[in-house]
Amino acid sequence: MLQTPSGGAGHGAAAADSGLMSIGTVLNVLRDEFPEVTISKIRFLESEGLIEPQRTPSGYRKFSAEDVERLGHVLRMQRDHYLPLKVIREYLDAMERGEAVALPVVGRQRDGGEALPDPWEAPTAARIGRAELMAAAEIGEQELKEWESYGLIAPLPDGAYDAEAVTVAALVVELGRFGIEPRHLRAMKAAADREAGLVDQVVAPLKRHRNPQTRAHAEARTKELAGLTVKLHAALVQTALGVRLP
Repeated sequence: MLQTPSGGAGHGAAAADSGLMSIGTVLNVLRDEFPEVTISKIRFLESEGLIEPQRTPSGYRKFSAEDVERLGHVLRMQRDHYLPLKVIREYLDAMERGEAVALPVVGRQRDGGEALPDPWEAPTAARIGRAELMAAAEIGEQELKEWESYGLIAPLPDGAYDAEAVTVAALVVELGRFGIEPRHLRAMKAAADREAGLVDQVVAPLKRHRNPQTRAHAEARTKELAGLTVKLHAALVQTALGVRLP
């Protein structure tokens, strides 16, 4: 059984006697420790070779307890050690082969030994290619082109995509199952752009500062404000609909 420095064996062991699990069941198991994990995140980790769930004849994913345990390790190492997926994959593969390998270190160390990126050398955001995006979201070329035409997803200048595009694509797919088409989502995209513009106005002076630590503070402030705006947006939608999500 794999062991990592930041936690136990994961939640997969709790489901060891339940047989193979659907991706929805896996999501519910993992959310006890990782409340922000999504189905699209699990699909993306699969596309990156971190897990290899079985497939039914109909193409549905079926996860073993070992798959869930490995997912827990991956998410924990991302959260606690800021390691890139390639490094995590190589480390876990070596552990499963029985090799004695040290946990890789990225950036400086916190007092407790956790790896932290230097504040002025933040890691580059994960990127994926066009084919990887379509595979992770299980969509076709035509669908991606349509979503791009509505501004829901956009490639970076080098033609790659931010990993968050996988989350957007998966949510568009889920909404489509309820009859909400991509063209209906343009208003959401416009609202998101306005919210992002408001946050950017607040942090712009910090981003332009010559001191690298001040610029690093701008990034932290941006994340904090983004989290608050997302929570406010969700609360406003729930209030307007008269519902309360768990």
